[in-house]
Amino acid sequence: MKITIDDNAGFCFGVVKAIGTAEEELAHDGTLYCLGDIVHNSAEVERLRQRGLRVIDHEQLQGLAGQKVLIRAHGEPPSTYRQAEQLGIKLVDATCPMVLALQQRIRKGFLEMSQHDPVGQVVIFGKPGHAEVVGLCGQTDGSAIVVCRPDDVAAIDFGRPIRLYSQTTQSREEYAQLVKNIEEGVRTRYGSLPDGHFVAYDTICSRVANRAVQLEQFAKEVDVVLFVSGKGSSNGHYLYEYCRRVQPNTRLVADVGELKSEWFEGVERVGITGATSTPRWLMEAVAEGIES
Repeated sequence: MKITIDDNAGFCFGVVKAIGTAEEELAHDGTLYCLGDIVHNSAEVERLRQRGLRVIDHEQLQGLAGQKVLIRAHGEPPSTYRQAEQLGIKLVDATCPMVLALQQRIRKGFLEMSQHDPVGQVVIFGKPGHAEVVGLCGQTDGSAIVVCRPDDVAAIDFGRPIRLYSQTTQSREEYAQLVKNIEEGVRTRYGSLPDGHFVAYDTICSRVANRAVQLEQFAKEVDVVLFVSGKGSSNGHYLYEYCRRVQPNTRLVADVGELKSEWFEGVERVGITGATSTPRWLMEAVAEGIES
């Protein structure tokens, strides 16, 4: 049996930056608080916990006056920064540059829409409650409309100006369909698309978009794909489903303990890949688990 680990799989730049920042702080101080899981992968979270990283939630932030707290790659809403300033908390900001740029674009769009008559709408294509989406909605003072599916447009008022953005890890295909659905809704209302009434911005991370193409080629070259990902990873869910469409014999596993020997009976080529939140060392551990 030949086992191949996908060279294109593993942490994206934003996650690498956040974890590297955390490791530097831990090497210096020994303990660091992190607002939420630093990455949606329990194995990597546990590795860093053993080095002194302590995961907290927003409620626990209240009791950390004067401490140092890491903001992970997903980013945070403006209210978190205000709260930290009031408490004298030193924030170590590891927000992904792509997410930070998107936050700034949404804030600009929100202020622009606020000046329209009638007032316009900011619409975000993303997973409700996801850490990144919470941070993005914060740029609109909580007024953004979050759409999680292309046909989920009932909350949008097609008679008011619309600015559409996407969570960075969403499906490009689904986002394109959402754009078409909104355009159809506007045309139904006006009979055409009025200039400037609806603007959709390309805010999906190119690493995520390119991964789908790379993953398709990788999946075609093996008999079984093991997709290694944390269950809470939005990017992992999207890429796993995409991979399964290409290679039906795709299995989703969080770690070595979920492997089943019957998956490999009579199999010659096994491919191991993962989400942008999956560490390389974990994929290597899965490969060793298969071999043993």
